[in-house]
Amino acid sequence: MNQPGVPAGPDHNSTDRKVTMYRNGSIYTAADPFATAMVVDGDTVAWVGSEQAATSIADSSMEIIDLRGALLAPGFVDSHAHLTETGIALSGLKLAEVRSARELLDAVASAGGTGTVLGHGWDETAWIDPTLPTLEEIERAAAGRHVYLSRIDVHSALVSSSLVAAAGLNSLDGFSGEARVVRAAHTAARLTARNFSESQRGSYQESALREAASHGYVALAEMSAPHICGPEDLRMSASWNGNWNTPEVLPYWGELATSGEHAQEILDGLGTKVLGLAGDLNMDGSIGSRTAALAEDYSDASGQRGTLYLSVDDAAKHLVATSLLGVQAGFHVIGDAGLGAVLDAFDAAAAEVGEQRIRAAGHRLEHVEMADQSAIDRLAKFSVSVSVQPVFDALWGAAGGLYEQRLGGRSQEMNPFASFYASGVPIAFGSDSPVTPLRPWSSVRACLEHSNPEQRISARAAFLGHTRAGWRATKHRNPLMGQLVPGAPASFAVWEVDELMVQVADSRVQSWSTDPRARTPLLPALDTGSDPRCLQTVREGHELFAHESLRV
Repeated sequence: MNQPGVPAGPDHNSTDRKVTMYRNGSIYTAADPFATAMVVDGDTVAWVGSEQAATSIADSSMEIIDLRGALLAPGFVDSHAHLTETGIALSGLKLAEVRSARELLDAVASAGGTGTVLGHGWDETAWIDPTLPTLEEIERAAAGRHVYLSRIDVHSALVSSSLVAAAGLNSLDGFSGEARVVRAAHTAARLTARNFSESQRGSYQESALREAASHGYVALAEMSAPHICGPEDLRMSASWNGNWNTPEVLPYWGELATSGEHAQEILDGLGTKVLGLAGDLNMDGSIGSRTAALAEDYSDASGQRGTLYLSVDDAAKHLVATSLLGVQAGFHVIGDAGLGAVLDAFDAAAAEVGEQRIRAAGHRLEHVEMADQSAIDRLAKFSVSVSVQPVFDALWGAAGGLYEQRLGGRSQEMNPFASFYASGVPIAFGSDSPVTPLRPWSSVRACLEHSNPEQRISARAAFLGHTRAGWRATKHRNPLMGQLVPGAPASFAVWEVDELMVQVADSRVQSWSTDPRARTPLLPALDTGSDPRCLQTVREGHELFAHESLRV
């Protein structure tokens, strides 16, 4: 019997092909919206159907798992995550609940162990008094240890004076003599703080992958980049794919290329295959750290409009280089001025290599939080996939929240999910973990409950954005990925649920639970405020996680 929270798996060296029948539940499948049973043969979905049919085909050679009313659905894909950073956040100081500089300093002082004090998640916009601690206060609290505490958006951090000296921050852009560092100073501080052994790196990544498996993820897009980590971190991330006891890692590397030849040199020098030179190749920063590039001033900081890290010419050359090779490019972009620069780069690249070559490469953008209809139409023109994070809105989109503090009335235009869908922009969902937790149903709920009612989408659309769309955003060649139909890869999760229903985003339309006329597979009711509990996660027939109650 497997213990809760412990990944499990069969003997993958065995030549025996295992056949498993799941029955007496609800199967989320387009093949039959009323299916209650499914058979997995090896790594493939062999059959889905009714309970009566399951009785007729069950035999003693199969493992029979009684779902007892549980939901079996395609496994989640996180379209934007950072494995090592997630592992650090899971094991380091957890600062999301800190509400003052004093509480933060107390947390630092109580940190156990030796070496650098690592922490994540502070957000001064939620503090009663947003005044940050000083370098000297952090140094005293840590008793001389290096300190690196990432803000919730991981685009700035608080550091100690000893880390300032070790990382050589005094001469770098983004260091002002205070504890908070941004831009180049933040990059140098983070890289210095992450100078740990391969065994530590492996432990952090394994912790992140176990966390993901225990919450129904079968794959995560790892968004590595030189300002986050070195190629050794990327190589280790990709190496987990040889271990069938973890979710699949979909690796990206965000390094700028100046020509097709340069792009090929980067790819050849990584020591592992990647899906593209995309992800966290930063065009700008974040709203919370006021580094996202805006067309108008931040509402709470007159004269500040954030930072463009790349020029239009830089981005255009990168798009040309990758398009010529037929590989994905992409950028981290949040502010409206940042998005405008990226779209101008698409126009320039298309003028050089042609719109068709740009579209064929399947480029992607990360976050895209501020996009008006004109920008959305330009994204659709070039078939650009957009990877977004719904829980950003749940955390910061409410009245009086971070978005309104930083942007004023512009906050109502953030994260336009419904507009993306209506305009045909391919959209996939992720967590940006550790910025938001690896909790996929909370992300689906955030789509249903968007702070702007006009941008809400149905649970079904949100679920597809977290499953099939995640595979499509990587240009995966198997069109059946993310579906549970005969012949599809057996990648799924089993969920303990209280109620299943069809949920729509429009409050004027009633949601319903079991109406057979809907012909729509049912999903968990998410208006209870609690997430379904994961009972099992399976990747292509290999069990990644099993709760102890699954086979009782």
